[in-house]
Amino acid sequence: MMDPTTDKAGYTGRSGDADTARSSLEALRTEIAKAVVGQDPAVTGLVVALLCRGHVLLEGVPGVAKTLLVRALASALELDTKRVQFTPDLMPSDVTGSLVYDARTAEFSFQPGPVFTNLLLADEINRTPPKTQSSLLEAMEERQVTVDGTPRPLPEPFLVAATQNPVEYEGTYPLPEAQLDRFLLKLTIPLPSRQDEIDVLTRHSEGFNPRDLRAAGLRPVAGAADLEAARAAVAKTTVSPEITGYVVDLCRATRQSPSLTLGVSPRGATALLATARAWAWLTGRDYVIPDDVKALALPTLRHRVQLRPEAEMEGVTADSVINAILAHVPVPR
Repeated sequence: MMDPTTDKAGYTGRSGDADTARSSLEALRTEIAKAVVGQDPAVTGLVVALLCRGHVLLEGVPGVAKTLLVRALASALELDTKRVQFTPDLMPSDVTGSLVYDARTAEFSFQPGPVFTNLLLADEINRTPPKTQSSLLEAMEERQVTVDGTPRPLPEPFLVAATQNPVEYEGTYPLPEAQLDRFLLKLTIPLPSRQDEIDVLTRHSEGFNPRDLRAAGLRPVAGAADLEAARAAVAKTTVSPEITGYVVDLCRATRQSPSLTLGVSPRGATALLATARAWAWLTGRDYVIPDDVKALALPTLRHRVQLRPEAEMEGVTADSVINAILAHVPVPR
């Protein structure tokens, strides 16, 4: 097994070539698979979010490797990561940082909070009150934190990966629609298949320690320079007027759906176009096709719509509504 410490020291970044950056980002799946089994869609979603400078909401029951996934991604990208366990007594300053009085100098100095990192894992974000939840809004949108009137920029790249449990809602504070809309993607982390679960147990029986990714052989395969080159290439990905119209038609159809009380906003339409461009580039094209839009429609839109209570009682889900819209809105040729 390759020594990850040696390999990390030898990683010096890339020259900024877009093709090299694409190859490096594609290698993330193989690298992260050394620690996380069967979560390729979630890995791809996190990479798309990084390319679009967006943030991700991870939803899944406890024990499906949400935390491990983010830690493995940070390790494979050679990025700094921090984790915050959101609880009812967590204060905004516990996330953003605060001014601390230094008796030796008789002055206040700023003590950065855990938000000053590249990948912030906000664990169980719906278990903390709205006041603390909203402390992330400025960081997510403006990529800075303002304390005592002084704005302090966050590192680049910066991504918030927030998790929430879909089955336990007692004592939780559901995120309001305006805050959900700040997340670029909502990724659902499913339970593993039987074979994947067997693979997980086999790894653990052979000594795999999820707290020691170096021992698992994870090494950096990409870095900040690759992300910058990839973002520049994504920005050059061509979008035809027909594709733009298709994105708008899909989002407008959600506003007219009888199953929804809230449809996708123009911000959501912009997000869908951005994620489709990133996906097109990742698949090796410099132009967007309708299949790119379809591929990212569910994770980009599912948290931006709100079901009518009667539809929810009948078992209708946001995903089923979006899939029906995808099936009925004409696809440009």
